[in-house]
Amino acid sequence: MSRIVLNCGYVPLVDCAPLVIAKELGFAEEKGLALNLVRQPSWSALRDMLALGHLDAAQMLAPMPVALSMGLGGLPAAVDTLMVLSVNGTVFGVSNTVAKDLSGVAFGDAQALVSALATRAGRPLRIGVPFHYSMHRLLLSYWSATHPAWQIEEITVPPPRMADAVESGLVDAFWVGEPWGSVAVQQGVGQLMMAGRDVWQFAPEKVLAARHDWIEQNQDAARRLMQAVYQAAAWLDAPKNKPLAVEILARSEHLSVSHDLIDPALTGHLVTRPDSKPKAVERFLQFHKHAASFPWRSQAAWIAHHLGADATGIEKAKACFRSDLYRQNLSEIGVDMPGASEKHEGAMRFETAVASTRGHMILAPDAFFDGRTFDFS
Repeated sequence: MSRIVLNCGYVPLVDCAPLVIAKELGFAEEKGLALNLVRQPSWSALRDMLALGHLDAAQMLAPMPVALSMGLGGLPAAVDTLMVLSVNGTVFGVSNTVAKDLSGVAFGDAQALVSALATRAGRPLRIGVPFHYSMHRLLLSYWSATHPAWQIEEITVPPPRMADAVESGLVDAFWVGEPWGSVAVQQGVGQLMMAGRDVWQFAPEKVLAARHDWIEQNQDAARRLMQAVYQAAAWLDAPKNKPLAVEILARSEHLSVSHDLIDPALTGHLVTRPDSKPKAVERFLQFHKHAASFPWRSQAAWIAHHLGADATGIEKAKACFRSDLYRQNLSEIGVDMPGASEKHEGAMRFETAVASTRGHMILAPDAFFDGRTFDFS
């Protein structure tokens, strides 16, 4: 098998783990790939590097390929989602000052939290998000819309700088991926109030993306990459592998943070405020189980709808979530495939068995905090 060199961009977050593990544990090498991981300082920098052809593939926020397909933001580029890298994995937190007004709100109670924040007196709440076209911002907008009169101000802050933004008073609250929420807690500047899954129980967070033309011209490389990343994701979801995953991610060439800041996301046990006991959060971050890596076209449609797309824009968004390539490239290694590429988003309140090629597929709950459902078929 010939060896193919691939440059893949990422931002230092726990959910870059499938790419790191694919490289470090040899899954990529077994597929004949020399996977070169290129760390990026921000999502805008990563987007531009991919669009300009300096990267072959990249970890991206799930809404980024959809936004690009709609002609929103950045350089014009047709970018496709090959597969989902992670589901959930984000946290919403507040400064210690704001937390004093929320003493009666339990962690994870999205309804009570939004009501308490919306009725706080004073200026608009300044909330840090990592990028405009992010699931963080879309979930924030969806969640806060239940109180239309609530005034918030969104401020873009790169994830590694979120704790500093809280400490300096630049933001009053934040929605960020781990480990950067835990960093704010460890530094004593903020408290965690809920996980992103408390707003949408099965939200696609990061995706593996590449330019449409690159995929067409490098079909074999795309196939090898997808298979290697899929196998890495399956390895990550095995509980026995968590300690080694933490050790690898903590290294200086990857996240370069302490083990105790990475472990909460991988194990789902979050320390929500200084000196508190870890709180177990079910399905906090998923890489593989429950068809987590499948690029559901209905998820792309939900994203496009909340970016303001019309029917044409929604169809473009669906097309950039390449469930066709997922089926084509992963079926040959025996991956169980769902019988459909779209579903009724928000309809599952419990784990649900669905039709699949091997008959073994169980999907996780995907309910929204307000009980709404979305059908884009």
